[in-house]
Amino acid sequence: MNALKKLFGGNTRQFGMIFALVALIVFFQIFTGGRTLTPGNVINLFNGNSYILILAIGMVLVIIAGHIDLSVGSVAAFVGVSVALAMRDWGLPWWAGVLFGLLLGAVIGAWQGLWTAYVGIPAFIVTLAGMLLFRGFNQFVGKSNTIPVSKEFQFIGSGYLPEVGPDTGFNNLTVLLGLVAVAFVVIMSLRARATNKALGADVPELWVEVTKLVLICGAILYATYLFATGRPGTSFPIPGLILAVLVLIYGFIADKTVLGRHVYAVGGNRHAAELSGVQSKKVNFMVMMNMSILAGLAGMIFVARSTASGPFDGVGWELDAIAAVFIGGAAVTGGVGTVIGSIVGGLVMAVLNNGLQLLGVGADLTQIIKGLVLLAAVAFDVYNKSQGKRSITGLLLKNFGRNNELKPDETTSTKEVISKEA
Repeated sequence: MNALKKLFGGNTRQFGMIFALVALIVFFQIFTGGRTLTPGNVINLFNGNSYILILAIGMVLVIIAGHIDLSVGSVAAFVGVSVALAMRDWGLPWWAGVLFGLLLGAVIGAWQGLWTAYVGIPAFIVTLAGMLLFRGFNQFVGKSNTIPVSKEFQFIGSGYLPEVGPDTGFNNLTVLLGLVAVAFVVIMSLRARATNKALGADVPELWVEVTKLVLICGAILYATYLFATGRPGTSFPIPGLILAVLVLIYGFIADKTVLGRHVYAVGGNRHAAELSGVQSKKVNFMVMMNMSILAGLAGMIFVARSTASGPFDGVGWELDAIAAVFIGGAAVTGGVGTVIGSIVGGLVMAVLNNGLQLLGVGADLTQIIKGLVLLAAVAFDVYNKSQGKRSITGLLLKNFGRNNELKPDETTSTKEVISKEA
């Protein structure tokens, strides 16, 4: 038990969702007769949920800042149909269509951010209106028709890393990507350990560090094997590559930048943050605009994977994204949450959906189970905070970046957070 406490930072509950994800995978792997961890199923799981995970990245920043966005599904659908029409009617090439979609998402986000940040209307009301508004625009602009997209555009939603180099029985680019990911994890861990030693901070015992690295790198290599050995023509999916890049970018923004610290500060205690010099209106405007940009990207990826836009795209996406964020350890009151935690929460929901489908469970019972999982995750998080403990995720990768989650008794330390910028 002492060894486990050392390995998991002294409190195994902080890995609740990671343990839940592993337990779900093992459970479904056993009871589906090994169909869960097959290359084809894992590839389909990532392809089918990448757009929700992209939404979760934006949603976690919105929730950390103390808001909620109910419009992301409608925004995604409107951007998707607008891009499809622009490419069909205006003759835009696929790359110009992507830029047009991102620009349209930014304009929509600026519109909603203006009402939220500068007019002062709660984001819940603004985005509820946006959900109705952009759902109507989606059906009006698309005339409730299905709009096909080009083969080139479909690549961003259903493409794979190409085959290059000699025939090794694996997709060589996928193998290379996995090795780069392992090297990145090891280098970041060693750098963090060296930095902590130089600063005189507590450094875990070497065997603890090595064990963590073995577990993480082993999981990466096994996933690499699954992606690299799929049926001919498949490999690591392009939506998964886009998601990985976004996780790195937004993880860095949340952990290492002034804007990231300000988002946490505003969500933790807006008045204290403003007294410390944080421009809360600017922060709120930025998180709302960023959310709509990512919603536009998610909508385009979905349309590309579906080969066409449709009038019912995006229905219920906001609920899946919000569930992923809360299951991943974000606090309902704001100020707490991580990008990695949201991805883990999204994967929990994705594996749960996928596994229940493989078992032949009906859609009605699946919805019931998902609702119970969300309720249990938030209840567990509330219980942890009532006991003075941190949120349920975030420590597994604590050696690769700063842990932004604050304990309940640390909410008054906003000035200390801001002072780190100096």
